Amino acid sequence: MSEDDTPESGEARLSGGAETVHYEFSRRDVLQMAAGAATLAAIPPGTAEAASSTTAPTNQEGTSVTPARIRLTVNGHLRELELDRRQSLLDVLRETLDLTGTKKGCNQGACGACTILVDGKRINSCLTLAVMHDGAAITTIEGLSKGDELHPLQAAFIEHDGLQCGFCTSGQIMSGVGCIAEGHAHLPEEIRFWMSGNICRCGAYPGIVAAVADAAGRT
Repeated sequence: MSEDDTPESGEARLSGGAETVHYEFSRRDVLQMAAGAATLAAIPPGTAEAASSTTAPTNQEGTSVTPARIRLTVNGHLRELELDRRQSLLDVLRETLDLTGTKKGCNQGACGACTILVDGKRINSCLTLAVMHDGAAITTIEGLSKGDELHPLQAAFIEHDGLQCGFCTSGQIMSGVGCIAEGHAHLPEEIRFWMSGNICRCGAYPGIVAAVADAAGRT
């Protein structure tokens, strides 16, 4: 047994003097209790209260952020939403509006699976907050066709076999629509460059390029 473990003995009498309790502490125990008491004594008065008073208020769901109200025109339909200010536009489309055609791939803006059109311009919806687009017109893959009539690029993807597993397809088509509208679909090399932000892990790039070039000639 080390010197610090040497027992320290004593006794304590309970109130009323009816019973005596013997106790035994090692020197290590005494030192540890003394260190703990010193630490507590060093805490400035009111620190705990000050810390608790700076805690952000929470709502019934436990969210510490005040909900935001925004209006979006999604695929031609006006939607008024109350949502968490921290939600990405992608999550609002998928989880709130149930438009799951827009895919969540990398969720870092690297794969393009979440590409949509906002006010006619293609963006990665995973990289932007929904509250930043109050009043915007949004088009997703669900809004391209007119009833049973496919958009020319949707039809071209089928004709040119521009898809395999299909996970990236909605983002590829939305990006292709934007690419054509921007005037970047004249030559295969140009299409490949302006579509380079959309990744196809199946490697269907030849069909995708052919489909975009074909649709560009129809629109």
